[in-house]
Amino acid sequence: MTILNSLCRINNLFKPLKLSENVFLVARRSLASTGTYDYDLAVIGGGSGGLACAKEAVNLGAKVTVLDYVTPSPQGTKWGLGGTCVNVGCIPKKLMHQAALLGESIHEAVAYGWEVPSLDAIKINWPALTEAVQNHIKSVNWVTRVDLREKKIDYVNGLGEFKDPHTLIATLKNGSKKEITAKNIVIAVGGRPHYPDIPGAVEYCISSDDIFSLGHPPGKTLVVGAGYIGLECAGFLNSLGYPATVLVRSVPLRGFDQQMAQAVTSEMEQKGVVFHNKCVPLSVEKLETGQLKARWQNTETQERGEDVFDTVLMATGRYALTKTLNLEAAGVTCVSNSGKIIAETEQTNVSNIYAVGDVLEGKPELTPVAIHAGRLLARRMFAGATQPMDYDNVATTVFTPLEYGCVGLSEETALARHGADKVEVYHAFYKPTEFFIPQRNIRNCYLKAVALREAPQRILGLHFVGPVAGEVIQGFAAAVKCGITMEQLMNTVGIHPTVAEEFTRLNITKRSGKDPNPASCCS
Repeated sequence: MTILNSLCRINNLFKPLKLSENVFLVARRSLASTGTYDYDLAVIGGGSGGLACAKEAVNLGAKVTVLDYVTPSPQGTKWGLGGTCVNVGCIPKKLMHQAALLGESIHEAVAYGWEVPSLDAIKINWPALTEAVQNHIKSVNWVTRVDLREKKIDYVNGLGEFKDPHTLIATLKNGSKKEITAKNIVIAVGGRPHYPDIPGAVEYCISSDDIFSLGHPPGKTLVVGAGYIGLECAGFLNSLGYPATVLVRSVPLRGFDQQMAQAVTSEMEQKGVVFHNKCVPLSVEKLETGQLKARWQNTETQERGEDVFDTVLMATGRYALTKTLNLEAAGVTCVSNSGKIIAETEQTNVSNIYAVGDVLEGKPELTPVAIHAGRLLARRMFAGATQPMDYDNVATTVFTPLEYGCVGLSEETALARHGADKVEVYHAFYKPTEFFIPQRNIRNCYLKAVALREAPQRILGLHFVGPVAGEVIQGFAAAVKCGITMEQLMNTVGIHPTVAEEFTRLNITKRSGKDPNPASCCS
């Protein structure tokens, strides 16, 4: 194993390189030949992080099984292999966001000279949209299952729980039990939407688990919650022609830069989304018409409000699916009050049990994070690697009508961590060229760089609200990861005319008090 470990360490340093199939076979024989356990690795959860860990482990010669089972939502929605991202998260969300953008583009096309017979006749066909989205998801489900089979990863469609630190019990669809033993076990069960404890919430409301396959048009919709899931859903529903109202308990996009969050919600309000701030839901009642009467209360004024909706969507946070795992039987005690697992390097208090993805306490709940952490964990388990997952400076994007992309620290966090005297904030409003002809509102197109004040002014965070923010921030994320400074950013030549070049033109600080609005598109 010494030679193998050396080869694996080299392979980890030069990731594009692959070990030969012969080395894989030697590793598989050496790991699985003892007969002590059925598998070298068992993964509970077939989402992004679990699958990434399983596939990397197989590439390194391990014998692997994946357990995955989806408990239907309170409204009966269920789905296939692939986890939240594929089925009820990133993928369907981005597709519906794109559908909304296309609808807006049709209206803007008229200003560019396109002849559209009747703008009043333009409307979304909800059944056609959901069918297209679900067909894509099912194709991904199928490809995922085929991929597991080709990689010789055993897939068990069963609900897993611990019997002891090395033994899992899988409850299959028909109710029968299957016992599995493994040298190492990875918990990657993710989470599910939380429902508030109010009358009618579970009985009559849907969540993000249901919206992407909803069998009827949602109509007038109340979204309870103003996190990124709530705002994204309200944004695309409103743009698709279904009036949206949002209940905001405290602040929108908690944990994100609040100036940017206000730009996002301001844009949504201008597009017709209604916000009730400082409000919490009280009850949801089903009327004889089939519509839903929702009641809420303002936590500051104590005033109450109510309205009738066709759909009420709960987006009040998510909880980790750890209660059904019987963690006590395995001796896993590093669990927070929220049910999430506390594991700084993905390892629990039990040496052979690990966790990756959204089930981890205090880590970004993002698909790429889970994937990268899963791969690195597999390399540490089976290739002698030592590289830990770095959870700092992870980029993300909120896919609201006007997108918000960011990487690094928010302005609030930077000020709290370093002090106002040691932080410089560069900012600017900008005018996307494509917005001029249709005369789109541009007052919410804004960006800023949060940096240390001392030269060379290392950048702590970049924030961008505007078109294709996700595409923009991805490239700059690599630069932030490499320690880019304001001097380097200012000396980068931009690509004109793009919205991404606005980062290279930043030169006005908040401290200066100068007007951050540009004089022209080339200023």
